[in-house]
Amino acid sequence: MYCILFDVDGTIVDSEALIVRAMQDAFEAQSLAAPAAKEIQQIIGLSLPIAVEVLCMPLEGVQVNEDLIDRIGEGYKTSYQHLRDELGHPEPLFEGTLELLDRLKSQDEVLLGLATGKSMKGVLSLIERFELKGYFHTIQTSCNAPSKPHPAMIEQALRETGVDAHRTVMIGDTTFDMEMAQNAGVPSIGVTWGHHEEQELLSFGPRVIVDEFSHLLSAIQETLSIDTL
Repeated sequence: MYCILFDVDGTIVDSEALIVRAMQDAFEAQSLAAPAAKEIQQIIGLSLPIAVEVLCMPLEGVQVNEDLIDRIGEGYKTSYQHLRDELGHPEPLFEGTLELLDRLKSQDEVLLGLATGKSMKGVLSLIERFELKGYFHTIQTSCNAPSKPHPAMIEQALRETGVDAHRTVMIGDTTFDMEMAQNAGVPSIGVTWGHHEEQELLSFGPRVIVDEFSHLLSAIQETLSIDTL
């Protein structure tokens, strides 16, 4: 068996604009200066409390404590859901995602999984909206594992699927994904349509960098030494 793990935001879902807007709203709700979009892009992929703490570090004259982090985090989740569900803010799958997942799901020796900084609630909402129920054999989120780049998400996925590390690949758009894979001893594939630059991704040893979604299938075959998918 082979296990193919995907990050979510910036890898299969184009959620950057929504994340940026919701995070800026959350800071402004606490009468704090909103982080710049570029700063928010750099923390996408981290678990929410860690991401908020990192964004708070440059603020001057602000006591950053657990209570503040919690309030900003709750504000972010409220704003994100409001923007997405009530205002119809787009959060589409990247073009080609469904076709790739369908292709991989049809293979008897392939198990699919997610490893994401999203909450389980957010992942289940996404699965429902895009009719992806039954696609993923393992779902690892910020609710059941430490934040990336800790290897726990991948380690738990390996235990759940029973697949060896060398027959597993992690696909993601951030250094957090690449470093998590490195820490877990599994190969990784970096994609450039997400949040971190190619040179940043290369710092953590991905087997290959992919610039177009249509090239992802062949990259998976190459990385896992699979003849056909």
